[in-house]
Amino acid sequence: MSRRHGVVPQSSEAAQVHFLDAAEACFERYGVVKTTMEDIARMAGVSRPTVYRHFADRDSLILAVVTRRARSLIGTAQAFIRRHDTFEDRLVEGLLFLVRTGRRDPFVRILVSPEHLELAQQVLGATDAVVDLTQEMWEPILAEAADRGELNPELDVREIARWLSHVELILVGRFDLATDDDEIRRMLRTFLAPAFAAPAVEAGAASVR
Repeated sequence: MSRRHGVVPQSSEAAQVHFLDAAEACFERYGVVKTTMEDIARMAGVSRPTVYRHFADRDSLILAVVTRRARSLIGTAQAFIRRHDTFEDRLVEGLLFLVRTGRRDPFVRILVSPEHLELAQQVLGATDAVVDLTQEMWEPILAEAADRGELNPELDVREIARWLSHVELILVGRFDLATDDDEIRRMLRTFLAPAFAAPAVEAGAASVR
């Protein structure tokens, strides 16, 4: 295989992007599981130690690629979510959108599929990156719902993000549990959405005395 580039960008940030591009190209060519750091270095046109100066190991590169791909989706997902009026609709349809997108992404699926649990544990086990991304994705939507009085004010945003990340990972990775959008939609409306709802105000409780 010929080297793509022979010169690494001077800035650390640009160099990391260079290696992420190389890693993603290798993952597409060989698959995530079979790609080695030597493959990535060769694709980037550098020695393996040069890659290690920016990424501790292959797992950190995998996580960085998945994170970059997920973060690139956030703006599109938030725009889609805001097309719906109520928070319940935003929550349910937003989760469906993210699940469908995740199921189509081969890099995301490799981290949630049952056959690659060991790899997923290696990459995700020691980090809150998935929760961080989920919070980045949902926090503005949650804030808008809170301003409209649709969200239970006692809920912690970080804990919401942690729970939603679990739900998304399960639904993305387990086709055998739910394969039909209407089925998933019904489950989310029945069991998930009510947990976020603001407590109902009793009749007369908010009246001015």
